[in-house]
Amino acid sequence: MEMSVSDHAPTGNAAIAEVSDVPLAIEARGLVKRFDGTLAVDGVDISVPQGAIYGILGPNGAGKTTTLRMLLGIIDPDEGVRRVFGHDKPHDIGRLIGYLPEERGLYPSMKAIEAIAFMGALRGLPLAVGRERGRALLERHDLGHAAERQIRQLSKGMAQTVQLLGTLVHEPRLVVLDEPFSGLDAINQGKLERMIRELADNGVTVIFSTHVIHHAERLCEGVAIIAGGKVPYAGSVEAARDRIPAQVRLETRQREGAWTAALPDNARREGDFFYFPLPESGIEPLLKQLIDGEAGIQSLSIERAGLHDAFVSIAGEAAALAMEEDEAKEAGQ
Repeated sequence: MEMSVSDHAPTGNAAIAEVSDVPLAIEARGLVKRFDGTLAVDGVDISVPQGAIYGILGPNGAGKTTTLRMLLGIIDPDEGVRRVFGHDKPHDIGRLIGYLPEERGLYPSMKAIEAIAFMGALRGLPLAVGRERGRALLERHDLGHAAERQIRQLSKGMAQTVQLLGTLVHEPRLVVLDEPFSGLDAINQGKLERMIRELADNGVTVIFSTHVIHHAERLCEGVAIIAGGKVPYAGSVEAARDRIPAQVRLETRQREGAWTAALPDNARREGDFFYFPLPESGIEPLLKQLIDGEAGIQSLSIERAGLHDAFVSIAGEAAALAMEEDEAKEAGQ
């Protein structure tokens, strides 16, 4: 008999704790933003603990970028409040923040090392220090050979890495990345994921927006699901997944027998397998009845819901489909 439990928990450095004494890097309550009378963001509430990796998850056009810009003070909300490290004016603590916007942009004629130093200078870092740190960052990320190359001479992935390093060169405590995986190939996506984990391991808070669920599932302790400018869910990834009961998959040698009465009423049969939600009493009582009834258990697995299933349950099929279409369009570019 084969038994297994499938669990795809995120791999962040610390589980998000939803308790009042956890210091927050970002807190937002009731954020509302309109553009030309159109409601873009409608009552967003978000709390991001310090040191967490946190995802803003939703399809393109859902309000992710607008929400991030309000959190950072780039634009002001029409209603609601937001605080970054307890400050309600994020610009006052700009040196603590690194921001990578969705619209990538570096001066094509600028050398990579100068681009990094320049971005650090925008956050108050002396140019000489920026050059020194920038060269060390480029070496650490296998781009030391590109330090003196112009941005126009770099591949797209290399240029995006340079811009990311410029976002980090002043050693911020909060890093905000807007669709950072967009346009990267699989190798560079993997490198970026490792960089995000390394930042969190060093106590830096990382918040990023994405329309790709598996990035959020692999990296994040907490997520805010956003659709149509609203946030129907904000909290831990674990709690989102737990909204859907774990599913049991059972294979038996015997196809019929009195033991079938022990199965839940909502069990469905597909070929040699039964599928049903994990009973509230757990699997042990059912397992005993199956053994006593000589069902002949071939295999039994308990599979927790993934973040995709939780997203569909929370935001709806239409939002999930829009995310898949966004990802397909990006892959086709």
